[in-house]
Amino acid sequence: MATAAAAAAATPRRRRGKGGKGPNSDLSRTLTDCTRRGDAAAAMAAFDAAAAASGPADLLLAAHQYNQLLHLLASADHASFPAAPPAAAARRVFAHMLDAGAPPSEATITSLARAVAPSDPDEAFQLVATMHSTYGLAPRLRSYSPVLSAFRHAGNSTKAYAVEAHMISSAISPEEPELAALLEVSAKAGDTDKVYEYMHKLRRAVGCVTNDTAEALEGWFRSEEAAMAGKAEWDAHQVKDAVVANGGGCHQLGWLHTGPWTVQRVKVGMGGDCGGCGCRLASVDIDMEETHTFADSVSGLALERETKANFSQFQSSLKTWWLVAMSAQLLLAQVTGPKPVIRDN
Repeated sequence: MATAAAAAAATPRRRRGKGGKGPNSDLSRTLTDCTRRGDAAAAMAAFDAAAAASGPADLLLAAHQYNQLLHLLASADHASFPAAPPAAAARRVFAHMLDAGAPPSEATITSLARAVAPSDPDEAFQLVATMHSTYGLAPRLRSYSPVLSAFRHAGNSTKAYAVEAHMISSAISPEEPELAALLEVSAKAGDTDKVYEYMHKLRRAVGCVTNDTAEALEGWFRSEEAAMAGKAEWDAHQVKDAVVANGGGCHQLGWLHTGPWTVQRVKVGMGGDCGGCGCRLASVDIDMEETHTFADSVSGLALERETKANFSQFQSSLKTWWLVAMSAQLLLAQVTGPKPVIRDN
């Protein structure tokens, strides 16, 4: 099946007339009404009727009207289009839009990608990947989400990784839905290293996951691949040092030990007691970046509550004490040998 871009390229473009607002006000009102009701089938019926009445060459819509149609088709129920899928209608609308000279926007390409992704994720990815080079448009996170979702359902981990790589090259960071998709497709592929990578990315990106993400995580830990992943032997001191260095309670040395995981959902009481094992949560370990952010927040709060001069003087005295203490430690080490050194945690 020809793509929308190829179909548009086959026909010369025409310029819209000055001040053109579409062939008639009836179609404009119908499109607006269908958008409010979310009725993609009725909107396309009105579009086709107007094209038949005036001829496709004379049917010129404003850019936002084409976007209305594409937005409706992107979220349309396939049952409403028994003759042809919404993707086919979306390609036809987009080709007409380009032929009419209406400028596409990022929302245009994103809606088209959403419409074609379920049936042809490769075409959807091509649309998003060439958005900048073809139309000078910068893709957004929402542009990639339907493509990743399609490759997730198709179980194509290689293509999903390619989408993430393109996101990074566009300076776009995946959020929870995208990371969950990447984690799940990695788990289905049995790629243990990638699962480990995306779990840590997910840990750094969100503080509390949604139920869909939790189910993807549970699916991994209940799998045979998760039970088999891991090192049989490791250096306990290395692990301890890595946890201290990385913070967040994470060593980031890969999967350790093998065997089935115990997976269950529990609640933590107001007193910090775990409803599963009965142990009490003693503290929450955070990484160094979060530690510095927390310290800066405390300093900012203290500056708001105290006079700036007094607090700045207190900060200066701390730095002076630190330099004196470090000098004393170094002098003592030279005289008596190695001693514990004060750490700036």
